[in-house]
Amino acid sequence: MKNIILFGSQHWPGCAPVKELLSENNIQFLYIDITDGMLNLKRFLKYRDNRPEFEEVRKAGRVGLPCLVVSDGDEEKIIFGEPDLKALKDE
Repeated sequence: MKNIILFGSQHWPGCAPVKELLSENNIQFLYIDITDGMLNLKRFLKYRDNRPEFEEVRKAGRVGLPCLVVSDGDEEKIIFGEPDLKALKDE
């Protein structure tokens, strides 16, 4: 079973459509609003500051939201923006 985390913010316009897309397609996910508290922000920054997928985001001075972290066993995949729904569904 895939574990999906959507990092976003109520203040970021691109996050609500991704959240809606996942919900409408019955994809279970945990939504973490990084502006709801320091713990949520730190959890996101652990990915943003350490994962190579964020290199271009950091260079451009962007935040990197919305950000999906998809875990399937030992492997984690980072997806920015609107995801390919087939990649998120369990086979």
